[in-house]
Amino acid sequence: MTKKMDNTTRYERARERYMNGDLDRRSFLGLIGAAGLAYGVSTPFAKYAHAATTEQVRFDGWGGVVSEAFRKHAFDPYTGKTGIKVVDGTFGGGDEYLSRVKASQPGEYNIAHLSGVFDYARYHALGLSSELNEANIPNLEYVIPKLVDVFRGVSGGKLSCVPYDYGTTGLAYNRKHISDDEMKEKGAKILIEEAYKGKIAGWSDWRTRMWYAALQTGQNPNEISDEEAAWDAVRTHRDLSLKYWGSGAELMSLLAEEEIYVTEAWSGRIFALQEQGHDIGYMDPPNGFGWQECLFVMKGSPMEACEELLNFMLAPETSIAVAEGQNYPTALDPTKVDLGDKIPTLPAFDPTGTLDGLTFADPDFWNGHEADWSKTFGRVQKGY
Repeated sequence: MTKKMDNTTRYERARERYMNGDLDRRSFLGLIGAAGLAYGVSTPFAKYAHAATTEQVRFDGWGGVVSEAFRKHAFDPYTGKTGIKVVDGTFGGGDEYLSRVKASQPGEYNIAHLSGVFDYARYHALGLSSELNEANIPNLEYVIPKLVDVFRGVSGGKLSCVPYDYGTTGLAYNRKHISDDEMKEKGAKILIEEAYKGKIAGWSDWRTRMWYAALQTGQNPNEISDEEAAWDAVRTHRDLSLKYWGSGAELMSLLAEEEIYVTEAWSGRIFALQEQGHDIGYMDPPNGFGWQECLFVMKGSPMEACEELLNFMLAPETSIAVAEGQNYPTALDPTKVDLGDKIPTLPAFDPTGTLDGLTFADPDFWNGHEADWSKTFGRVQKGY
């Protein structure tokens, strides 16, 4: 009994030194971990000692300015504080990345910057989800409730991710060649305007293609009933396009170099171009594609290290810095957290925190059509 009491005193003293800044985190965790193992006792800090045995966490995201923002404002500071290295990979599309994950060994991939609740739903359906210990992520309390609740509904009340940002896939256009008035008049149909043949582009993503085809044919994207009309619009867009782009970096290059005049585009990437001085306009047509992104933790990952990284990334100072760097509004609730000067100026930002003005993809509808529509789009891409 005396040994356990002495050990508890050691923990308290070590913790006091750590909180006062007299002991770095890795030394602190090493001390309490070694002591706990030596005496065979459980302590309030045992879970963190276990996390210290993790040397690295893998994070996969969208590359470009987004990855640069994560690296500068989240990963490097996290490694500096914890000693745990963040290895970051990139992908150009959700389907491509999921194929990699399905072919991998458990634990090979850890955290992914996934787009849309439909991605979360299909990862969960494939048995790839984990179960977060929310007690280890206290900064989750600052997140917009609507963004959290929709994920809980998919996974039975538990979470395998934390929401991180949101935005829109709207219409980007070169103001030297297309006026604001023409965009307001034509909306999504500008992408199938014969006059701009060879100066149009689009993302090589079947969901985005069908979403915009629904708008071009007067249909609700979450209730597409006339599929043939939608596919005709997809083919028309294909025939008028210079090319499909496959990444945010390629999207920005096509617009900046004036190889194209109009495309659907990710809101944050267009804001970045505008910051660079390019005269690129941006608008969200009615029922434009709203989305939210999450940081999803794969089954088999080092959970405590991942939870600690998620909590670090949700800290207001980190989340705001990342949002300002990647130009997408943070998932933090603006009614709970002062988001500074820049974030309220970003496209898609909702000062109310309700997000009622955005149209999100219905996960059941879109995942229900994935097998058929992704295959059909593959044929359309090849000219059929």
